[in-house]
Order: sequence, then C-alpha cells, then structure tokens
Amino acid sequence: MRNIGISAHIDSGKTTVTERILFYSGRIKEMHEVKGKDNVGATMDSMELERQRGITIQSAATCISWNDHHINIIDTPGHVDFTVEVERALRVLDGAILVLCAVGGVQSQTLTVNRQMKRYQVPSIAFINKLDRMNANPNRVLSQMRSKLNHNAAFVQLPIGLESNMKGIVDIINGRALYYDGEFGQTIRTEDVPSEMRAEMEDRRQELIECVANKDDEIGDLFLQEIEPSVDQLKAAIRRTTLSRTFVPVLVGTALKNKGVQTLLDAVLDYLPNPTEVKNYAFDEDDNKLKMSPVRDGTNPFIALAFKLEAGKFGQLTYMRVYQGKFQKGNYLYNTRTGKRVRVSRLVQMHADKMEDVSEVYAGDICAFFGIDCASGDTFVSQPKLQLSMESIHVPEPVISLSFKPAKKIDLDNFSKGINRFTREDPTFTVYFDNESKETIVSGMGELHLEVYAQRMKNEYNCEVISGKPKVAFRETLLRPVEFDYLHKKQTGGAGQFGRVSGVIEPLPSESNTKLEFLDETVGTNIPKQFVPSIEKGFRECAEKGPMIGHKVTGVRICLQDGQHHIVDSSDLAFKLAAEGALKQALSNATMTILEPVMNVEVSTPNEFQGVVMASVNKRHGVINGTDGSEGYTNLYCEVPLNDMFGYASELRSITQGKGEYTMEFSHYSQCRPNVQEELNQKYLEETGQVQVKSAKKSR
Repeated sequence: MRNIGISAHIDSGKTTVTERILFYSGRIKEMHEVKGKDNVGATMDSMELERQRGITIQSAATCISWNDHHINIIDTPGHVDFTVEVERALRVLDGAILVLCAVGGVQSQTLTVNRQMKRYQVPSIAFINKLDRMNANPNRVLSQMRSKLNHNAAFVQLPIGLESNMKGIVDIINGRALYYDGEFGQTIRTEDVPSEMRAEMEDRRQELIECVANKDDEIGDLFLQEIEPSVDQLKAAIRRTTLSRTFVPVLVGTALKNKGVQTLLDAVLDYLPNPTEVKNYAFDEDDNKLKMSPVRDGTNPFIALAFKLEAGKFGQLTYMRVYQGKFQKGNYLYNTRTGKRVRVSRLVQMHADKMEDVSEVYAGDICAFFGIDCASGDTFVSQPKLQLSMESIHVPEPVISLSFKPAKKIDLDNFSKGINRFTREDPTFTVYFDNESKETIVSGMGELHLEVYAQRMKNEYNCEVISGKPKVAFRETLLRPVEFDYLHKKQTGGAGQFGRVSGVIEPLPSESNTKLEFLDETVGTNIPKQFVPSIEKGFRECAEKGPMIGHKVTGVRICLQDGQHHIVDSSDLAFKLAAEGALKQALSNATMTILEPVMNVEVSTPNEFQGVVMASVNKRHGVINGTDGSEGYTNLYCEVPLNDMFGYASELRSITQGKGEYTMEFSHYSQCRPNVQEELNQKYLEETGQVQVKSAKKSR
C-alpha cells in the first residue's frame, strides 16, 4: 500500500500526470485534458471553476491498483493562494512525487512545496515532465535541484531525444531502453540502449552509484572496494536513502505525450514508503509522544485525523487519514477536541468527486466520513478515555483582505451559508464583521484566492458578490518599551467594579513580529491568580485594533507585574476592562510603527525586457536579491511590499508583450516607509472621523 501526493509549481503538469496514472491503472476508460478542450476536463478537476480556468483549486483524492498494490493519490494545486491544500495533503501522506517542468525547472512554488515536504519529513521522488516542450533541458533541472533545493539527486532514467524527438526512456539501473507504443503509450517495448547513448548511460550510472554511496553504508563499502552493485542491491539502497530523505531519484517523461508514467508508478512502489515504514506520533494530555501502530487489524484502538472538509450534496464530507486500528461503519467515534460522540452511518473511499461505499477501514487508509461535525485538524478515536491529538497542520497567515457583500439584499441568507461553509473548509479563508464600517471583511492568501471564492459564491449559492478594494493585512507594533498602570473603578450602586493592573509592554525581536506574548510576573496576592486569564483576554481583545490604523497590534510582549484588587468589587469583567484600558492608555503614549507584509516575488521575462521589468520592480519599491537566466529568459528574485503589488499582473503583461509571468508568496513582515505610515494614519483618522473633530476644536 502507498499514500502519495503529487505536488509542484503551477503548470508543471500535476493533474495531467494524475490523469495518465488513472488511465493506465484502469481507473478511467479514457483520458481528458486539463484545459477541457473536449468540454470534459481532467477527472481530478471536478469543480466547474477548475475546468473553466484550467487550474486545480482543491486537492482531490483517489485510489488505484498497480501491480497488486493499493495506491491512494492526492492531486494538489500549484498556486500559492491554495497552499493550505498542499500543506494538509502532505501532512497525511507518506510519500510524494515532486513534478518539475523540463523548461521552467525549480520555480518559486517548487521551493515552497519542498519546504512543506521538509516540515512533515515526507520522502519524495522527482519527475521531470514536459520533455516534449521547446527548450526542454533535464540536465539544467537536475543542477537546479542540487543548487536551489539542496537535494542529493541523480537520474535513474534518461530521455531518448528531446522536444519533438522524444522517443522513449533509458532505464539506467537495468540498462534497458523503453519505448511507449500504441495510441496512448500503453504498450511498453523493451530494447537495447541506443549505441550513441551508452557512454552517457554509463557516466550517469556511475554518478547515481556515487550519490547513493555517499549516504548508504552498504553501497559505500562496495564502492570503496570497486565492486559493481547488482540491480537489486542498487534498488534497495535507493529505497533506503529515499526513505531517510538523503537522496532523491529523478525520473523523466512527458505525461501529455504518454511517455514515462507507468515507470513512474513502478518507482512509487520501488522507492516510496508503505504506511508501516513511516513513524507517526500522537500526543497525550501531558504532551508525551506516542508512536502509532501501523498494523492493519483491530488489535489497537482506532485513531484518525480529519485533514479536509468539504460540503457535498449529502452534507459535510470529512476526509480522514487512519493512523491506527480498524473502524467499521455504524460504530461510534469521539472527537478529542470537543469530546462529542458521533455515529458514522456512511463510510466512503473517494475518486475525485465520486464515492465508493466501504464497510470498514484500516490503519494507512485515506477515506471520508459523512455527517460528522468537526473542524480541519481534529483527531478522532474509538474510545472516550483516549485523550490523544495528532500533530497539527501548519496554517499560514492570510495576507490580503477584501470586503464582500451580496449584490441583492434577498441573497443575504445564501451569502451567510456560503461564507460559513467556506470558512470551515479552508482555514486560510477568514471572515470578520467590522462594526465601524458595517462590512464583512474576508481575508485570504492572495487576489486569486478571494476571486475564486467570489466566483464560487455565484456558481454554488446563486449569490453574486460585490467585493471592495483589496486591503493589506498591516500590523502595528512598538519601537520602545512602555509602562502601564491603570485603575478601573466603577461605583453605580450595588456591586461595583474594581481592578488595577500595572506592568510593561516591550517589543519582541523582528523575527517574532507577528506574535503577541503575555507574561504573568505578579508575585503575592495583589492580583488573585483566577483573574489572570481575564486580564490576558482583555489585552488580546484590545490588541485586535491598534491606535494608528486600526489593525492588529503584534510583535509585543505584555508583562503583568503588579496590581490591586477589591475583596467585593473585583471580578473577571472588572480586570478584563482594566486590561483593555491599560493597553489603550499605554499605546496612546507609546512610539508605534506599522509593519507590512513583504512578498518573495519571482519574475520570469524574455531577456529583451529585462531592463523595463527591473525598472517596474524598483518603481514598486522592490529589492532585487538575485537573477539567473537561460535560453533567452531571465528570472528576477525580489522582495516587494504586498501593498505595492496590486495590479502588477496587467502591468507586467503590457511591458513584456504578454510574455512575462510572475509568482509571489509571503516572506515576512517589515516596517513601512515613513511616507506610507503617514498616509495610512491620515486615511484612518479621516475614516473614523477623528480629523474633523480636531479641526473643529481648532476653529473654536
């Protein structure tokens, strides 16, 4: 059994590879293309919007059989805006195929996916796709993998011919040439390696053995003794080093022209782990690590992680990865976060948007449950006394906000249903209602992300959405420590309110400028300990809105050092209000600054436009960190404030005659330029009506 994901940069061919895998394994009877030229579209792009745009928006799961092995596959999106889909897929998978474009090579999103694989320790094999394209250069892609991704990588296959001459593949390990015959490349013909490629094959085989020998003792000993390893020894060593993430085997092919996909599936079985070879841990209440047993029977209690939610036409569908034990339809499950007990009446295995009912699931399976009320990242167990939780899924912070409102008042009900569903399904899509402007503000990972949700609202809920101007998720922070001492006292007859808090607020180092820390340094009984959580709550709630531009206050540590309470009048509410008053008072006296999100931007442009593109990046206050280029194209790597990136897509197209493209992802927060701070502050004061008040006072 294998659980694998297919991930890569945008347009590297992930969905096309998955489509071919489904066809060759007999899962589908005919192949369709991503762009949906035949109005059908790829199987895994089941959403209407995905077929219209030719991109993957949601990760989709399926399962196939190949050489008596059961393989669960998750096809993930490439756009950074849907990065949480990749994040949660890699969290529950045992291995991954990293697809690379033979022309584009290692691009910005490849680096992100690689970082995610590293975070969850997922072993991977690389597949260089699109060898049929003009300027395809697998050797350059391999050198980029070594230099940019720091992979110890080597070819296990070589292409016979490139671009339109791509005929087949040389298997370096077995020393054979493979040709894919038939209309869909379903018949594999094995022949001797062409004479003109023998020397290159021998060189590459030697290089492969060296790369593996550096990380594997058994092959290392043979290498030192100058003994040629056998095919089985070499394969076993590649498997060991791939599982330990010290080596990445590189395969080649072209999915669109049906070459190299079957051998890719063989490599999945040969080199990627089965569920028993992966160590998975759960944490108990005392944060002790407990290793999960991968045995596929009912001897151990059932433990599973809900990693993705989807609202289907039959209610909420919860995708689960089973880590231990066995579960049968009709039994009860316990959610360890909420403590609720639920009965599972329907259990299915997914194939894109189609379902197959199953009666039981075992450790290692990926399945879906119906009718369970939960959140993404919840742990489910079969016994109530098992208070365990699996390692959580990393959710990146949203970087951009828009205001959403329904075009027609009568659609308000559908609008709230849609918003409610999308926030449950996607943890990076957040919503809050701004009381001052009376607007619903949605936040996400990028313009495309929010645009897709607006479109889905129209398609799925028949509710057209008017979106406001994009807003950047700025943050406010302190430059110097500031002390606070605040007394909240209210006597109105009956029980009063009394609470006094004092301490200091200090800035955190720049690498922690998105965090807000609270420290209780009180000694003695001036503030009884039961009131401290309320004080923290008051500080955190008040920090949601800073004094400069009304954005979150982060990058500070609030140290509560002393205070005072009243035996009768002190309460949770009194201390919460005292904390709110203290923070407002302290920030009004403090030296504040505004932080803005800075994006890593990679621009790819033909050489003749390099000058104007550099000028356009400089105009947007970008810092160019480096460039590289090949075959008439230049890649610029820069850091640009998100606030200056709006409308860049259309500008880039116009200055490069439509040939330039760019990708961006969040990098870090840094201080705004003084003129931007002044502008933002002025705008906020005008919006909240504070400027007019001041000018009115002056005129009096």
